Amino acid sequence: MSISSQECLHFSSISSKEVRADFSGGQMTSDAGVLLLRETEKKVCIIDGLSQVISDERNQSYIKHTLKELLSQRVFQIACGYEDANDSNDLRVDPAIKAACDKLLSDEELASQPTFSRLENSIRKTDLYRIAESFVKNFIASYEAPPEAIILDLDDTDDPTHGAQQLRLFNGYFNEYCYMPLHIYEGISGKLVTTILRPGKRPNGKEVVSVIKRIVKRIRKAWPKVGILLRGDSHFASPKVFTWCEKNNVHYIFGLTRNSILKTIAEPTLEQARRAYSNNGGKVRIFRNLQYQANSWHRKIRVIFKAEITEQGENPRFIVTSLEIHKPSFIYETVYCGRGRMEDFIKDHKLALNSGRTSCHSFSANSFRLFLHSAAYVLMYALREKTLAGTELAKAQFDTIRLRVLKIGAEVRELKTKLIFRLPSSYPKKDVLQTMMQNLVLSP
Repeated sequence: MSISSQECLHFSSISSKEVRADFSGGQMTSDAGVLLLRETEKKVCIIDGLSQVISDERNQSYIKHTLKELLSQRVFQIACGYEDANDSNDLRVDPAIKAACDKLLSDEELASQPTFSRLENSIRKTDLYRIAESFVKNFIASYEAPPEAIILDLDDTDDPTHGAQQLRLFNGYFNEYCYMPLHIYEGISGKLVTTILRPGKRPNGKEVVSVIKRIVKRIRKAWPKVGILLRGDSHFASPKVFTWCEKNNVHYIFGLTRNSILKTIAEPTLEQARRAYSNNGGKVRIFRNLQYQANSWHRKIRVIFKAEITEQGENPRFIVTSLEIHKPSFIYETVYCGRGRMEDFIKDHKLALNSGRTSCHSFSANSFRLFLHSAAYVLMYALREKTLAGTELAKAQFDTIRLRVLKIGAEVRELKTKLIFRLPSSYPKKDVLQTMMQNLVLSP
């Protein structure tokens, strides 16, 4: 086969030999590792679950791509680093993405960007509600046996908008127009419970309760005896949340914003910390228990005050909790500060999977986009937890897993009875792939 000079790329010579690249490699892909995601999806079934709860009102006689195929293509592309719907125009012929969607090389091309735009804008509020429930259902199914206790970590994050999107609001704290999606994870494992796109303001107590009560109802229906601890930052500390949790046997621990009364109560302990720092130097931490009731609270609740002084200055903090046992230092340093892992969970979701691509005009379409990225999170988490177990990447961040495992170049050939992916002989993680395949065979 002759290659024209216009199809050649010429580079500097090596040892007097010409260095040239051309486009005669045939059917190749740079994302052969997506096949591992395909096998993981067969275990997790998050995409299959979503396809069952979305109403597909298209005339089935005229469609080329089933709803499950569309969801699979989009979620697999997001996991591989192609977060924009426009990327599907190029990837619709990629042999690995096609194989992940159960398509052969000889089959018709996958969907293009206009198809995904129509899908996003066809999603209704009832679909979104069922999708959110589907994530909770998948979270419950991810446990082989009911856990004794779980922690529901709440946090929101800014999602800047760049146009006249519906329900965008100006947020003074972030000094920009944005959405504020609510993320809910299981704090011990890092499993995603669900995500909810919200306007660009933090939720009040009534809004938090409206979300949590549905999640807890689902969880308690599956696990009647499970202990539940609700954990979050100070802006989730609301009297309505306290009251609801205590009526429904849900423990809670939240940060608490300082006020003048708390400052006055805490001053003797803070002064004690100042004297200890002045006498001994080095970091000083002193904890104190309080029984405190604000005017809007229904009763006195345990408040823990941390008087901390370091070289950087004073760092007084308060938390409020329904937990009556354990030392205040353990409650603060282990139970409450454990929510710091939440930042890593959101980092994987927001940065590694680029879940801020909420650029549609419709709020419903943007909510659906967030769910697509959340499905990619569930898949990547399962890939790390189960498929990568026992490997050097078992605790790696999502973007590292993508670079090491998903981004594999391969030549693809379709024979009469086989579809063969020829991976590079120089691929450095062959042992990791072997272990992953063994884990896929052994996992339920």
